[in-house]
Amino acid sequence: MIEIKDCTKRYGELIAVNSLSLNMGDSKIFGLLGPNGAGKSTTIKMMVGLIKPDSGYIKIGGYDISMDPINAKKMMAYIPEKGYLYEKLTAWEYITFISGLYHLKDNSFKKNASVYLEIFGLSQWRDEIIGNFSMGMKQRLQLTAAFMRNPKVIILDEPHNGLDPKGVRLLKDILFKLRNEGTTIVLSTHIIAIAEQICDKIAIINKGSVVVQGTNEDLRHYARSSDKNLEDIFLRLTSDYEGAGGMR
Repeated sequence: MIEIKDCTKRYGELIAVNSLSLNMGDSKIFGLLGPNGAGKSTTIKMMVGLIKPDSGYIKIGGYDISMDPINAKKMMAYIPEKGYLYEKLTAWEYITFISGLYHLKDNSFKKNASVYLEIFGLSQWRDEIIGNFSMGMKQRLQLTAAFMRNPKVIILDEPHNGLDPKGVRLLKDILFKLRNEGTTIVLSTHIIAIAEQICDKIAIINKGSVVVQGTNEDLRHYARSSDKNLEDIFLRLTSDYEGAGGMR
């Protein structure tokens, strides 16, 4: 569903992402881990078409995100680390606006949106101005707007920001459900414990390059480590690895 091959992105002399390739399986939760400045956010921005790679390509459902962005973006939903919401709209007006952008049928989006508003505890706030929402409520509204479309691919950049422990657990349960229903999910996060709990495969990125990718067991084998937790493996790999200079 997602193919990333030999992608490089430069900013002047600085190499943000260096010949990066990722092997993401269908119906999987794929985690992107890396320290600040590793290139995770640049990779995510290339995946969703916000910036173009200088070389290499990214395909979503067979569509090149640079050459055929409209069809590629129809396949996906993107929840950015810091999303923008129209704060003078009510929650339901915002949901309706998003549905119009994607030409969703009324019956479909109203049913799905209502379900997710209920799941995220926002039903009673659907007619409230978004500007009055807390950070966590805004994040749950963004998730509702993304999930209601039933996308084939979901790309999340630090989605747990602003969520309380109950919201974090709820999001994990939803991601498991969507994965089991055939959705491919890409999760970029600083919270290593969450990545360890929910990701089928993980790529560790450092200084613009992939250090290693695979299952937790693959990472342990690569690190030649008996460490049982991903945090120790992550620190071991990112402290030892030297690659091209990069940025986040």
